[in-house]
Amino acid sequence: MTLVLESQLPLLIVMLTLGTVAKVRTVGSGGEPGALSRLGPAVLVPGRMQAPALLVCAAGELMLAAGLLFSTHPFFRWGTVAFFAMSTYVLLELRRRVPDAGCGCFGEVSSAPVGWRSIGRTVALTGLAGVSVWSPVTGWAAATGWVEAGLPPWYAAAGVALLALLSPEIEELIDRVRYRAPCEQRRGPAESVTLSRLRSSGTWRAHRQELASAEPYDSWRELCWRFFAFRNHDDDDVVFAVYLSGRRPAVRMAVASREGSDSLPDYVPVSA
Repeated sequence: MTLVLESQLPLLIVMLTLGTVAKVRTVGSGGEPGALSRLGPAVLVPGRMQAPALLVCAAGELMLAAGLLFSTHPFFRWGTVAFFAMSTYVLLELRRRVPDAGCGCFGEVSSAPVGWRSIGRTVALTGLAGVSVWSPVTGWAAATGWVEAGLPPWYAAAGVALLALLSPEIEELIDRVRYRAPCEQRRGPAESVTLSRLRSSGTWRAHRQELASAEPYDSWRELCWRFFAFRNHDDDDVVFAVYLSGRRPAVRMAVASREGSDSLPDYVPVSA
């Protein structure tokens, strides 16, 4: 039982440390103008506070990682649980309020719109942190135990596999190695391929019956998104936006009434 409790400590420390380094590097590099405004939690604060917000988040992650590594104090154990639980809530809010914003979990690498994989990862990390609360050893002792044994226990290997499956950043890094350019500068998939991805999405299935035709009357690309415009049965414009990166890209939808701006419904548009 002790092995189960301590098995996830090194993994939690690595994830917290990677998050810290990535956020600091993103703030330090500057990036393109407005880049931080598309990353959580920076997207939730005013412009001048975006870089400090990321740095404060990075400092909190570093403190928790150090605490897990060298201490068994409940403050660090429960603090890690609370951190990942709060992260889950923040990602759910980002997906609802600013659907084209990235989670920023690993800096600008996490710039793709928040999806269920990213949310599932924070849920999994919350569970792993909860398992580790009652571990009687420090993260350092657990890691050195792995070294002495020659390999990590299968519990830890299962955790690594689960987090890898729930990390869209891995696909982004592979794309960057292959193409060495941000998605807005890459050649995107063919329009027919993007349209097929749209039609296989849950967003399309939820709204297909509202459309007058399954064929778009217009299509265009803006940065990392391809937009498809349709008409519904009320002759309003229905616009779907498909993110151009990832095997299961994010899909957003908005309806614009043709009767005038006063009748526009409340929705969060996809920003370019």
